[in-house]
Amino acid sequence: MKPDERTWALWGNDGINEEEAELLRAVAAELPIPLDEEAGRDVETLVDAFIRRNDAVGLAAPQIGISKRVIVFRSKKFGEKTPLQKDGGDYEVLVNPRITQYQGDEEQDSEGCLSCPDINADVVRWTEIKVRAFDRDGNKISRRYTGYLARVVQHEMDHLDGMLIVDRAETVYYPREKKVFFDRVFGKQPFAEIGDT
Repeated sequence: MKPDERTWALWGNDGINEEEAELLRAVAAELPIPLDEEAGRDVETLVDAFIRRNDAVGLAAPQIGISKRVIVFRSKKFGEKTPLQKDGGDYEVLVNPRITQYQGDEEQDSEGCLSCPDINADVVRWTEIKVRAFDRDGNKISRRYTGYLARVVQHEMDHLDGMLIVDRAETVYYPREKKVFFDRVFGKQPFAEIGDT
């Protein structure tokens, strides 16, 4: 199976996915600037994987098995299930992104993640961030994100450092019918509360 044909996850129905967890927990490597052929291919593979989905606001390269520092996310029409167009302006790509400034308040909100299936987690994030990165053509860019978009970018950037929502969670919610499974996964830690997701 090619890396972009599925989303890598920490666990599946039978327990922890050891190989996938190892990659998801690793610090991703920077892409060379200017982008060489392989780096350009990695960026386009991520974009193509993201565009084929309609169940995600963002996607990071480690989530499709590519341990590189690149993310893609919707920048408009968040609640819509309409397919994205590759040449459309409804999404952004950040290569080697880094947050240079945190501003505003810290707010808690519920997040889901393709790499942590069947759960939601209450996560505290900054409401405004400034990011320096490169675009998909290797040009330097600087962006300021606020509100929901700031949350999305922070979530996706966490993947580049091997961080997932379960690492930042104040509370984790999972379906009642999966209590035994998640008790095993989380080791009955106090933050794993039973709830309806």
